[in-house]
Amino acid sequence: MRKGKILGVSKSQSHTFNKFSCEHITLIKGLGVKGDAHMGKTVKHRSRVLKDPTQPNLRQVHLIHSELFEELKEKGFYIKKGEMGENITTIGVDLLSLPKSTILKLGKKVKIRITGLRNPCNQLNSIKEGLMKAVLVIDENGDLIRKAGVMGVVVEGGEISVEDEIEILLPEEPYLKLERV
Repeated sequence: MRKGKILGVSKSQSHTFNKFSCEHITLIKGLGVKGDAHMGKTVKHRSRVLKDPTQPNLRQVHLIHSELFEELKEKGFYIKKGEMGENITTIGVDLLSLPKSTILKLGKKVKIRITGLRNPCNQLNSIKEGLMKAVLVIDENGDLIRKAGVMGVVVEGGEISVEDEIEILLPEEPYLKLERV
């Protein structure tokens, strides 16, 4: 059983790109982060609402691994928790390698089911020019690697705080690779 920790929690009531650090956040089953602009059963990201506002919201919660910030720092990007729009900043969990439908148990009872990879957009360049390119990498096989975190849905709600433990509950095999959502 692998474990990590929560380093930061953030939210924003408006559709600003970055989110604001909090001491704790409350997650609501089937909806997302209480008080966050992306909370809801149907899509809330503006580009997706324009395409089809009735789509289920598979992007209720955005998680980024803090190890990405260290990698970006080496490239000259100094990113703060919440600045890339994430609700939860983690440490010690290789989020990008998790299979689809992995459950992350946060704290004592909150559970998030991972739905896929975040598809980064040009808004990242508003933090610093070139940031979007820095989180999109081509591997040795010519495949695009999206490093901007993962998205999930809340399957068990409650309150989480910085320093809460993260427990990884893998789905049944065969594992499905994360795709962009």
